[in-house]
Amino acid sequence: MTSNRAALRRGVAVTGAIALGALSLTACGGGGSGDSGGDNGVGVSLIVKTTTNPFFVAMQDGAEAAASEHGVSLTMAAGKADGDEETQIQAIENAVARGDAGILITPNGPSVVDAIERARDAGLYVIALDTPPDPADAVDITFATDNRQAGTLIGEWTAAQLDGEQATIAMLDLFDDKVVSVDYDRDQGFLEGMGIDVADPAVNGDEAATGSYSGGEYEIVGNEASQGSEDAGRTAMENLLTKNPDINVVYTINEPAAYGAFQALEAAGKSADDVLIVSVDGGCAGVDNVQSGTIDATSQQYPVKMAELGVEAIAELVETGTAPETTEGLDFFNTGVALVTDSAADGVESIDSAAASEICWG
Repeated sequence: MTSNRAALRRGVAVTGAIALGALSLTACGGGGSGDSGGDNGVGVSLIVKTTTNPFFVAMQDGAEAAASEHGVSLTMAAGKADGDEETQIQAIENAVARGDAGILITPNGPSVVDAIERARDAGLYVIALDTPPDPADAVDITFATDNRQAGTLIGEWTAAQLDGEQATIAMLDLFDDKVVSVDYDRDQGFLEGMGIDVADPAVNGDEAATGSYSGGEYEIVGNEASQGSEDAGRTAMENLLTKNPDINVVYTINEPAAYGAFQALEAAGKSADDVLIVSVDGGCAGVDNVQSGTIDATSQQYPVKMAELGVEAIAELVETGTAPETTEGLDFFNTGVALVTDSAADGVESIDSAAASEICWG
């Protein structure tokens, strides 16, 4: 892990999939909550959004591996569902009461920010993983995918694949009752990658419903909340197909939502040749779905690396007083992103599903 420490000191982004693969550790099996024993007196809490999404289970596995390596006492907690703020707030309060050195958290919403502030006032170092809070400086630092870039990559790929064809677009977002940066960054990044004017870049759904993208004309049928789940993704897709059965592009916030959308499209008699489905995550199951043609392209992120580096950063901070730094030009530490597709597009850098399966989730 010496190279990881050096990267933390310099604040250098890990931007390439090959580099991430070279830095990867082997993650041990994880559970939903509990403690991993440590012997250096450093306590760290990992508080994820939910354990129903394998993305966050992988994050727990990465944290456990790093905690074992660095002798950190790790406590894990999770919301009961995506958006469950109260359970996360209680877990933050427990970390403060326990005297932990730091917290790693994927915030479930804005109500968590006050609890984070109290934890920092109590002397805990707080690192957000994957999802920056609002405001971003509510935590000490964020380790995350560049979600804007993740969206931009799938947008550029979609525009290239359409090759001037009319784009009739379904937008399957995360929420419709709260604003989370990961939600609008991916949504708006996708549209920007398509060459569509997004109006306010921090607001989903305020762009013109019709107009021109970089290759031709577009229509946005609507934005539906998927909650990042398969079931809600299927319902969201059904709702949008009711509005317009001619949808030929489906943007999804993550791969569970993408699979739900695929089921709805299949039930409506749509074939893989009729619709492009793009997403963000790049987990092993999602990469398998790219290989099978269920998902056409996805932006791969690296939650295992986020958690590993987060645990290591807190351990090093306690040991040496050295705090991690943001990536140059960004207000967070960029843990990397790569476009995964088996239909490469000219001018859009990508890796294929075979390569992605070797490094899925880092």
